[in-house]
Amino acid sequence: MRLPIAISSLAAIIASSSSTTTSAFRTAAPIVVRSLPYAPKSSYIVRHPFPQSPLSRADHGRVLHMSDAAAAAAEPEEADNASATGSSVGTGTASIPNEVFNLVKSIVGAGVLSLPAGMAAFGNAPSAIIPAIVLISTIGAFSAYGFSLIGRVCSYTGGNSYRDAWSKSVGDSSSWIPAVTCTFKTCMAVLSYSMILADTIRALLMTAGVETTRTIALLGVTGTTLLPLCLLKNLSSLAPFSLLGIGGMFYTSVAMAIRYLGGAYKLGKPAVKGSKAAAIPAGKYLADVAANYQPKFGNLGASAALSPNVFILICMLSTAYMAHFNAPKFFIELKDNTIKRYNTVVGTSFGISVLLFALVGSLGFLTFGGASSGLILNNYSGKDVLMSLSRIAVAISIVFSYPLVFVGARDGWLDLLKVPVEKRSDSVLVKTTLAILSGVTIVASQLKELAFIMSLAGATLGNALIYVYPALMFRAAVKGMGEKAGKGLKREVPFAMFSAMLGVVMGCIGAKMAFGLL
Repeated sequence: MRLPIAISSLAAIIASSSSTTTSAFRTAAPIVVRSLPYAPKSSYIVRHPFPQSPLSRADHGRVLHMSDAAAAAAEPEEADNASATGSSVGTGTASIPNEVFNLVKSIVGAGVLSLPAGMAAFGNAPSAIIPAIVLISTIGAFSAYGFSLIGRVCSYTGGNSYRDAWSKSVGDSSSWIPAVTCTFKTCMAVLSYSMILADTIRALLMTAGVETTRTIALLGVTGTTLLPLCLLKNLSSLAPFSLLGIGGMFYTSVAMAIRYLGGAYKLGKPAVKGSKAAAIPAGKYLADVAANYQPKFGNLGASAALSPNVFILICMLSTAYMAHFNAPKFFIELKDNTIKRYNTVVGTSFGISVLLFALVGSLGFLTFGGASSGLILNNYSGKDVLMSLSRIAVAISIVFSYPLVFVGARDGWLDLLKVPVEKRSDSVLVKTTLAILSGVTIVASQLKELAFIMSLAGATLGNALIYVYPALMFRAAVKGMGEKAGKGLKREVPFAMFSAMLGVVMGCIGAKMAFGLL
């Protein structure tokens, strides 16, 4: 393999991909993973410490059978060829369309609604969408490459989770590093959900004629809905509601396109004396929008992308594309999970996500320009029925996805605190739930700028999980192969490390710029 698969074949993969389906993940049977000679030879139970995608959430215990029969005799060139095409290494049951649908659903969440604000961070003229779309595509390609690396590391080492892949490549003694990062990243996702619900529920109540504050709205939905859901022992009944997430995003994209093309929020222009130009009436809903949310356009166009503020959008994208702690699960549960088939899933899913991100980001920015809110739905009138339906869809999706993500954060904290599974009684779980949910609610009630959370989380945690850690695991895995690593794999290591350094640079600059949003 001479070029990174996930980048070099992205366009071709998208063009030749199969259509997605709406079927959910099937729970995989015991997995037979081929390990290279340096991987452990054993059969054991592995507990998943990280949050999993809503429709594929499995029990914490899973039996993994390790087998090294074929790999032990692998020649260097064969190992290289396996990285490019691969051979079947498992007994997963999920088809490519099934996995594509679920991965797109995992990537395309409410975070996409903050992208117009990322564009507004550096520009306020319509031409600013040109470099923004280029960045969305480029970051999407690098994110896909990182996702691909994680799956490949699992193939080479027999790892079955993000932490397990790190343990079997970099080393077990430092596996707490990705564990801490994943836990904090999940907590940031929960915080973002609470902030979105605070704004969305308040807007819906005001549409219904009920005046309230975002703090009261958040406390109300947290106490009456989120807390009971987070205390449920069995979350499987919530899985069907997560389908509303991707459906809601598609609907929102269409609704935003209708409002932009119909000029429902355009600025009016009075007639000029002595000119033949007639007055341009303002959009239908413009008068109902608060002054700070009304469209604002200026002269900062495509060239404004040279400003350091562009890193705010870049770091937002690191949060928006985040699904990487689930990469091992997607690889393991894929039927006939060769590297080639896995990369088809990755390339197609990220390609579709790139298109949706570019569409939603561009439509929001072209409608409101420099006034684009960190949650673009805030810019739309409460009297706009079309967009109110979008708010309802987003709210329902987040409410029922919230406990699925929250449990991942809660379990992550219990893992970090080294609380044994057998000691996680109902009392412990209730107290932990109350503590975390209370803390998140307090912070969400005070923070109003979603763009800040998205960009800061992306600059720090997101960049580490997407760019830095996968590259380090890949380099260690190739080194562990010794002479059995082909020339193509060895040549790819510098590119992987370039991706890691890119993540570090973007993170440092992006974190600094993120604090400027407060």
